[in-house]
Amino acid sequence: MGNTLQSENHQVREAIIQKRQPTRPRIGVFGVGYFKYWSQFDGLLDDMLRKQEVFIEKIRGSADVELVDFGLVDDVQKAYELVPKLHAANLDLIFCDMLTYATSNTFGTIIRNLNVPIVLVALQPDKAMDYTRASTYMQLYNDDICSLPEFAGVAARMGKKVPDMIIGTLHDDPQADAEIREYCRIAAVLHDVRTSRIGHIGHPIEAMLDMHSDSTMFTAHFGAHIVQCEAHEIVTHYQNADRADIEHMKERILDFFDTPDPVSDPISEKLRDSDLETAARVTVALEKFVEAKQLDGLAYYYEGPDNSETRTVMSNLIVGNSLLTGAGFPMCGESDLKTCFAMLIMERLGIGGSFAEFHPVDFKEGFVLVGHDGPHNVAIAEGKPVLRSLTKYHGKPGFGAGVEFKIKEGPITMLSINSTYDGKFKFVIAEGQSVEGPIPPTGNTNTRGFFKPDVRTFLQRWMKEGPTHHFALGVGHHASAIAKIAGYLNLEAVIIRED
Repeated sequence: MGNTLQSENHQVREAIIQKRQPTRPRIGVFGVGYFKYWSQFDGLLDDMLRKQEVFIEKIRGSADVELVDFGLVDDVQKAYELVPKLHAANLDLIFCDMLTYATSNTFGTIIRNLNVPIVLVALQPDKAMDYTRASTYMQLYNDDICSLPEFAGVAARMGKKVPDMIIGTLHDDPQADAEIREYCRIAAVLHDVRTSRIGHIGHPIEAMLDMHSDSTMFTAHFGAHIVQCEAHEIVTHYQNADRADIEHMKERILDFFDTPDPVSDPISEKLRDSDLETAARVTVALEKFVEAKQLDGLAYYYEGPDNSETRTVMSNLIVGNSLLTGAGFPMCGESDLKTCFAMLIMERLGIGGSFAEFHPVDFKEGFVLVGHDGPHNVAIAEGKPVLRSLTKYHGKPGFGAGVEFKIKEGPITMLSINSTYDGKFKFVIAEGQSVEGPIPPTGNTNTRGFFKPDVRTFLQRWMKEGPTHHFALGVGHHASAIAKIAGYLNLEAVIIRED
C-alpha cells in the first residue's frame, strides 16, 4: 500500500512540475578496420559490419538520441573524406567503433581536424576465444582493443587529448552498456551547455566576490548565451496575470507542497493565504516570462525600492523557480551564474541539481547540513516538499513563502564551478551520502551530508580547491561523468579524494 501511494504521489508531482522535453543529442558513429584483411579472409568484412550494426542498435536502445551512421573507415582516403561529413553533421559526440585492428592513419586526420569529443569503443563479440579451435580469422574477429594504444599515441602526437575508451564485450556486458548510456547523457549535457540561453537579472550580492563573473566568458568556455533581462519584464507579466491562471496555480502549489504548522523557528509561520496568492501570481508571471524570453535557466538577484511592487515580485520568485528548476529549467538565486550552469549540467545528466551551500556541522554524528534558502530542485526531494511563510528572508529584503525539503536519501554528488585567477573556470566535485534524520524547520532546504574520510577532513580538502560558496547538489555518484564534461570543455576538474 505504501509503495502504491508513493508511486501515485510521484506521478502527481511529475504532472504538476511539467518536465521539459528531454534533449536529443546528435551522436555520430564510424567503424574502423584494415582494408587488406577483406580480400585475405572471406566473410570478415560482413562480420565487421554486423558487429557495427549491433553496436548502433545498442546505442539506440539505451538513449533517445539522433544517431548518424558514417559507415566503415578502412583506409586513409576514406578518413580524409569523412572529416567534412563529420563537421557538417554538427555532432555533440562521436563513437569510433574499433571493429578489428586498424592502422592509425584512419584516425590521425580525423582527430586532428575535430574538436568534437571522440570515444573509442572496443567491444569484442566473444568473451574469450575458443583456444582449441582458434584461428587468425577468430583473432581478427575479436581484435577490438588491438589498435587502442596506436590510436592513443597518434592522438598525443597530434596535440590532442587521448580519447576516452569503452572496453568490454559486445554482448551481456552491463558495465559497457552503462558506459554507453553515460556518454549519451554527457552528449546531451554538451549540447545544451553550448546552446543554452541563461537569463540574468540584476547582479550577484555585491559583497560576495566569489560569485561575480564575466558573461562573455560563459560563451567563450561553454558556448552558451547570457540573456540580460530586466526585473520589470517579470513585473509586467505579474501585473497582467489572469485570475483563472492564478487560481489554477494555487491548486498546483497546494497539490505539490505540504503546508505544516510552524515548529521552532520564530520567523516561520504556517503558509498565509496572502503569501500563497503572491507566490501563485508570481509563478504565473515567471512561467510566461521564461517562455517569452526562450530561457533555459535564470540567475537573478534584484531588490527594488522598499514597499514596491518590484520588491514584492523579485523577493517571491522562490516557489515558481523551485517548480521550474524541478521541470528542468535551473533557477539560481543571488544571481550566481556559475552555479546556474552547475545546476544545468546536473539536470541534463538526469541527476537533479539543487542550489546549495554548507550549513552547520554536526560534530556528534559526523555530518554537515547541505542546503540553502531560495529556489531548489523539487524533483529530487525526499517526500513532499514543504512551504512555510517566512516573516523575513535572512540577509535579504522581503518576506513570503519559503521552500523546505531534504534531498533524496542515498548517494549524492556536488559540483562547484569557480573562476580561476587566469580567467578560466574550474570544476570542484565531490561525492557523499544523504542520510535520513531531522533538519532545521526554517523554510529552507537542508540535507544531512556524510563525506569520507570524515566531515572535518572533507571540508578542509573541499575548501583548499578554491570553490565558490554555492554549488549544485545532485543524486547518485557521478563525479567521473562530470569530470569528463569538464575535460571536453577544456576546463580543470578536481574530484575530492575520499581516502
